[in-house]
Amino acid sequence: SHDGARLKVADACLDYGLERIQFSAFLGELTHAHQRELLLKIKKRLGKHGANIQLFPLDERAWAERKIIAQQEKETHD
Repeated sequence: SHDGARLKVADACLDYGLERIQFSAFLGELTHAHQRELLLKIKKRLGKHGANIQLFPLDERAWAERKIIAQQEKETHD
């Protein structure tokens, strides 16, 4: 919940080529080695701040079965 820690975590994710898909959610492909490295860097950057960091590895089948709703905000005309 600490903004400085959140920014440091976000920067680490971006440094590893992950794409921000929501304010605190990132998406991308990482090798197992890069997953371990990133989690270690995040833990180090957090220091003593509390956090809830979750990594969800998805296999190709799970990725192919994902459901997406993506739409542009509709303009209203008065």
